[in-house]
Amino acid sequence: MGLFSWTENNSGGVVAPDERLSYGATFVMGLQHVIAMFGATVLAPILMGFDPNVAILMSGIGTLLFFFIVGGKVPSYLGSSFAFIGVVIAATAYAGKGSNANIAVALGGIIACGAAIAVIGLIVQMIGVSWIEKFMPPVVTGAVVAVIGLNLAGIPIKNMAPTSFDAWMQAVTFVCVGLVAVYTKGLMQRLLILVGLILASVIYMVLTNGMGYGKPIDFSGIANAAWFGAPSFVSPVFDGNAMLLIVPVAIILIAENLGHVKAVSAMTGRNLDQYMGRAFIGDGVATMVSGAAGGTGVTTYAENIGVMAATKIYSTLIFVVAGLIAILLGFSPKFGALIQAIPLAVMGGVSIVVFGLIAVAGAKIWVDNKVDFSNNTNLIVAAVTLVLGTGDYTLKFGGFTLGGIGTATFGAILLYAILRKR
Repeated sequence: MGLFSWTENNSGGVVAPDERLSYGATFVMGLQHVIAMFGATVLAPILMGFDPNVAILMSGIGTLLFFFIVGGKVPSYLGSSFAFIGVVIAATAYAGKGSNANIAVALGGIIACGAAIAVIGLIVQMIGVSWIEKFMPPVVTGAVVAVIGLNLAGIPIKNMAPTSFDAWMQAVTFVCVGLVAVYTKGLMQRLLILVGLILASVIYMVLTNGMGYGKPIDFSGIANAAWFGAPSFVSPVFDGNAMLLIVPVAIILIAENLGHVKAVSAMTGRNLDQYMGRAFIGDGVATMVSGAAGGTGVTTYAENIGVMAATKIYSTLIFVVAGLIAILLGFSPKFGALIQAIPLAVMGGVSIVVFGLIAVAGAKIWVDNKVDFSNNTNLIVAAVTLVLGTGDYTLKFGGFTLGGIGTATFGAILLYAILRKR
């Protein structure tokens, strides 16, 4: 199959990476993936003091770069990576509010990190991925993927439901998604995240704007935003200390990429190991390009694994469409305002579903690879990794802070290396 050649499949079953839905359905599915990643891709730059529109724009460009580098074989969206938040804040002394005055210094570190990922990808491309798999077998990769979802679970539970009403609306939202997933058919069932979000938003609007419960939806931001406008680009500055702080994040992104490709392999039933090196290179190049323009470091997005797991649609064409939509969003403050007008509680309910699906995708790696938990090595590695990641176990090395996903990732790798029977 050529790079831009997909076989149409409207059977209602699994859609493989080299297949596609009708073009109309493909566009809507691409939009659903954009919405699934939008919250995190906007939240990460805000927490670091970056321009969210630049982050959205560069996530779209990064996704297209990734598509070309992997030859259209690995379905993936590249969005803002949360792994950079701690090190960027440390490198720039960001106060946590407004624009980051030292963003240029962080960008130099992000570019260096992307270069490190690309170099590792080149090595994998030349000598294969077996040396990585030796340290990261299915018990490790499954745990790392599951931990990504579990580590993020606290965000919607603790930060996206400030009132009792919001907590109830989160419940209404994930029930709406569940009802769509179980009781609808065809395209609507495949759009369970998008349709559930719309239903919950309508219910929220009726209860708040109509009946006076909770915080009403504010449409003024949509009305006042311009249709088109260029985001604020920033040039990087290369500072040695900042680079030393940020470059180690490359190892976390390598683990995330490895887990992503393994998860997609498990879901599609296709061995994608031959594209692992390209996937690393794609993520590295996309991170470098993003940093060069003022954007955040990017990674393969776990949220989109969740959507693929729910819809069983793995067509790479969907991610081309999603990337193009994101680029348009980067130049459209009005559409960005529309997405940001979605109630926080509704986004929280959707996040609960998506993050849960990510965790289950990790467990699926264990099931598909028949990981034996009567083996104490596997049992201890999985048990410790899950608690480290879920509890957000954090370690500090001077000015470098390794958060829950990082400690869980390294913990899983090191524990397996120490405990595996020779």
